[in-house]
Amino acid sequence: MDFEQVIAVVIRVVEAAGAAIMVLGGAAAVIAAVLAVLRADTRPGAYTGLRRNLGRAILLGLEVLIIADIIRTILVDPTPQSVLVLGAIVVIRVLLSFSLEVEMDGVWPWSRWRLAAGKGTATATSAGTGTDAGGAAAHPLS
Repeated sequence: MDFEQVIAVVIRVVEAAGAAIMVLGGAAAVIAAVLAVLRADTRPGAYTGLRRNLGRAILLGLEVLIIADIIRTILVDPTPQSVLVLGAIVVIRVLLSFSLEVEMDGVWPWSRWRLAAGKGTATATSAGTGTDAGGAAAHPLS
């Protein structure tokens, strides 16, 4: 095997790992949600947990796929056009990651300090539940 063939195999393995992370992570999230729904005490947070776990699996899979794209661009085809394509791919995936994080956390990244500062007060949002201490729905994206 020459260098290019080895790198092609490495890229395929990394891409397969990224896809497997998303598929297996998604399956694990669904299984955990089903188990949570079956228990009365965890049923109210099952949907929120499912969304959070699915988002985490997708984010991690996207990160690994970005690694494969970087390896391909740097080692296999380092042309200006491939660098521009890599830049576009990275921007799209970063935007996807950003929107998934906002969706999972329910706040803009620049507003996280409010959550950290508000923990322990009566109006702070409960971690991952989307409700305040009194059980009312928290205001997402504020």
